[in-house]
Parts: sequence; C-alpha cells; structure tokens
Amino acid sequence: MRRDAWEWHTHRLPGRARVVRWGHWGRPLLLFPTAGGDCEEAERQGLIGTLSGLIDAGRLKVYSIDSVAGQHWISKQHSPEYCSRVQNLYDAFVREEVVPLIRSDCASHDVGILAAGASIGAFNALAVLCRHPDAFHWALGMSGTYELTHYLHGRWNEDFYYSSPLHFLPGLGEGWQLDTLRQRFALLATGSGRWEDPGESWRLADVLGAKGIPNRVDDWGPGVDHDWPTWHRMLPQYLAGVT
Repeated sequence: MRRDAWEWHTHRLPGRARVVRWGHWGRPLLLFPTAGGDCEEAERQGLIGTLSGLIDAGRLKVYSIDSVAGQHWISKQHSPEYCSRVQNLYDAFVREEVVPLIRSDCASHDVGILAAGASIGAFNALAVLCRHPDAFHWALGMSGTYELTHYLHGRWNEDFYYSSPLHFLPGLGEGWQLDTLRQRFALLATGSGRWEDPGESWRLADVLGAKGIPNRVDDWGPGVDHDWPTWHRMLPQYLAGVT
C-alpha cells in the first residue's frame, strides 16, 4: 500500500501541520482521529487495514491529520475560550490547507471529499461537511460526540458557536451554504452498548432534518460499544457503498 506524509508550518495551528495519506487512487476520504489521536492513529488501531481492500483496488485514498483541537479540549490545560479558538482555527486549517493539498494530490481542483471519524472525530467530520459543503460531499460520524458544551463550563463564546453544528445550524439562513448542504448526506452510526450515547446522534439528526439536510441514524443496537472493534465494522461497510 502506498503511504506518503507531509509536514509544514502553519500559522493556523499551535504546532506543525501533519498529513498522512494511504493509497494511490480513488475517492478521497479525510479521516479524523479521536480526541487524543494523531494522524497515524488510524493505522496503529487497524482502521487502515480494514480498508485495505478498497485502498488497494484504487477505490479510496485515505488522508488523516492530527486531532489538534481535540487534544486541547481533553488536556484541561487551557481556557474554554482558547480551546474554542483552536477549534475554529482547526476548521480553517482543514478548509484552507488540507483541502487544497488533497485536491492537488488527486489532480482535481474540485473533487468532492468524504469525511469520517469516531467520537470527537465524528464531530469534526460533520462540522466540515456542514461548514464547507462546497468541498465535502458526504460525512460519516461513528459513535459521535457532537455536544461539547460541557467543556465550556458555562463560558459561551462565538468561536464555539460557529464550530458546533448543533448550535450554528439552527440559525443558518437561506443561501448557497444551506442550498448546497441539502445536496449532501450525513450518516450517523452509533451503538447502544457501553460508553455510547445514541441520543447525541438523534439530536444532531433532528437539527439536520429541520434544515432539510439529508441524513440517517443507524443504531447498531445493544452490545455495540463506543470502541475500536465497532468502528472496524462500521467504516468499511459504509465506505464500500460510496466509493
């Protein structure tokens, strides 16, 4: 399997930017890590291995980046305002730096990108779809953690509002962004087992549905936990249907 990596300095992140790509051809997927993860987490945890059939067949190219914003949220070393600012800048980094890199690597200036992630990675996957439907055409959230307000400790701020689909979508007015979102699709997969909260997926689905954004919640039921074995089963199954 072909594997390449990029690293550069960016003013948008409090650290160097890193991207890893697996594959040689196919539909591009930006796979977000979990909260504490990095750009190589998917490989270490075996997710890339589960996708090897799609990757080797030239149906899929997988890109991943560090979970910079997630790492800040869970570190408990920074203020809610600073973490919210990093979250918003992380989104700008994806749109202004990662998307152009992916499109250049795919030799297409307008290729539609897939997004996926688990836990807080699901939050980021859905956020980039909702904020940038011009670049992202489909998103898969697995065991999604979409409600991050508990990290704010009551200190609401604008950076957080515009970062969180649960909060900015209800106020999103008619225009190109919403029109384009109505041509996209969000798939929210969850279990009902240990450490799962299907209610978060249903709440986001309600927000998406109220705006006419196509979406579906798949609850895999009891015994399906918020853990890597679940995501190993989910990810290749759903991607096989869109690549």
